[in-house]
Amino acid sequence: MDINTKKLKKNAFRVTKVRGITAARIRVPGGYLNAKYLEAIKTIAQTYGDGTIHITSRQGFEIMGIPFEQMERVNKVIQELIDGMEINQEAFDQGYPASGTRNISACIGNKVCPYACYNTTKFAKKIEKAVFPNDLHFKIGLTGCPNDCAKARMNDFGIIGMTLPQFDKNRCVSCGACVRMCAKKSVKALEGINYRPVRNHEKCIGCGECIVNCPTMAWTRSEKKYYKLSLLGRTGKKNPRLGEDFIKWADEDSILKIILNTYDYVGKYIDLNAAGGKEHIGYIVDRTGFEVYKEWALKGVTLPEESQIYSPIYWSGLHF
Repeated sequence: MDINTKKLKKNAFRVTKVRGITAARIRVPGGYLNAKYLEAIKTIAQTYGDGTIHITSRQGFEIMGIPFEQMERVNKVIQELIDGMEINQEAFDQGYPASGTRNISACIGNKVCPYACYNTTKFAKKIEKAVFPNDLHFKIGLTGCPNDCAKARMNDFGIIGMTLPQFDKNRCVSCGACVRMCAKKSVKALEGINYRPVRNHEKCIGCGECIVNCPTMAWTRSEKKYYKLSLLGRTGKKNPRLGEDFIKWADEDSILKIILNTYDYVGKYIDLNAAGGKEHIGYIVDRTGFEVYKEWALKGVTLPEESQIYSPIYWSGLHF
């Protein structure tokens, strides 16, 4: 069967090592879905594939062993998943309209985890609505706190939850639990002075260990949500590296604007002849210089007064 492989890949199917056989990629923004949609995934695997499913490293599903001639039928079944997960689409029953921007991954967030500072699923879905579909190669990861269980620093954009601890001196019994736990499990941002904890705002990473470990609720989470934004982590053959901090104490709207601005920046500077037209953002920034990128990224962005911008940024990592 003759097939346009470029179109196939754009439609979120994979070119596999077996001739005439593909695999369908299923987007699950934030790694969160209603269990009822597992039935549609099962149907595709058993009816059109070889009965097997791979859970991807980006929290989506890859349904394997699908013959090329079954792709149109698979796209019709996928429509239920697209509708159920409220994924943007250009045409009904045609499957996913792009695959460049990878599935947005996230830890379980504050729906379950006592350490998480925000609802990662809600923010992941908000980003999904704003950026998908897009053919540009972006990876976005969200994690609820600086523990970074979701490995957000391995993404182009790592969104790390923070909280600005609020202290009520009238509830404090001077037990020192917060100071001890900050030293043991975090960054020693608290110091006991005259039997009271004193917080170093410059050092604090907003992890919430003081809040979780305070027996009297003298420490509580801030009503306002804050985030640390990490930039341009990646794996790969040539120069794998961890993302570096760009902004501390950022807000949700600013992060979303920075991501959208980066799409514009990449559209302007990408080398379509490099890496099959999928030049990684980090290589583009290396080529143009960080200050050029920073100017694009912060265009029209109004950050909270608490925010701290790190500049310049230098990435380390392996070099080959």
